[in-house]
Amino acid sequence: MSDSPTQIAGKKVAFQGVPGAYSHMSCRAVMPDVEAVPYPSFEDMLTAVQHGDADWAMVPVENSIAGRVADIHHLLPGSGLFITGEHFQRVNHHLLAPRGATIEDLVEVHSHAQGLAQCRERLHKLGLTPIMHSDTAGAAKDVAARGDKHIGAIASRLAGEIYDLDVLIESAEDAEHNTTRFLIMAREAVTPIRADMASDTAMVTTMVFSLRSVPAALYKALGGFATNGINLTKLESYIRPGFHESAQFYMDVDGHIDDPAMQNAMEELHFYCQKDAVHVLGTYPASRLRGRDMDTPPL
Repeated sequence: MSDSPTQIAGKKVAFQGVPGAYSHMSCRAVMPDVEAVPYPSFEDMLTAVQHGDADWAMVPVENSIAGRVADIHHLLPGSGLFITGEHFQRVNHHLLAPRGATIEDLVEVHSHAQGLAQCRERLHKLGLTPIMHSDTAGAAKDVAARGDKHIGAIASRLAGEIYDLDVLIESAEDAEHNTTRFLIMAREAVTPIRADMASDTAMVTTMVFSLRSVPAALYKALGGFATNGINLTKLESYIRPGFHESAQFYMDVDGHIDDPAMQNAMEELHFYCQKDAVHVLGTYPASRLRGRDMDTPPL
């Protein structure tokens, strides 16, 4: 971001979860001078920004191992918020337990569904029963409060430090260099002016859209991006609650929304979409980690 929030004090960034969550770690990494405020749900986090109780939301959207973060794509279009940046957070899960507990003591392990999915093979080999929790750090907090040596948690080292738990296994995830992509969202769109940027500055534009019901609509709608040499880096379809007759598409493309080639492609996209059904969620600088092999450790 050109006006980096890391330079701004007295502001707030909202995240879902409790202190020690990976979203909390992302806030600290991107905005070390901004107060990070926890909220119990994604809806509460986005609402805080909508109402002005926070200036940004740190929104997890996908993980390199477990895939899309459930439900978040349904919330973004209706949130009225705009993407101003992205962040790739290294996820390093630890098997945590109350002080003095051993691996042999454990019977079950609590964590968010994503955390359990990312450690599935390890937990299976240990013969531990996975129990889903609303978030990783919240699981660590609850395990610490219960103090039962038969119950552990999958969470970050930060969560272990905050809630005074022992680390029984470091790096418990099944694949190395597990990474979650976050979107930084705000009430106002902050689109960098192309004329003020270096010509080689990589940009990303994110949008959602719904197609008209015509044959080969998706093929035709995306044809403008192909003919204008614009690279699509992500395209997902999903069914919105209450709209089972048509899918909504989420798409990331390389490029600035004001580039002539992008404008030509968008014109064709609009032609094959339902009326007022194309929503640009933001144009923002690409992270330096975008496009890296997820098996390669971040710099």
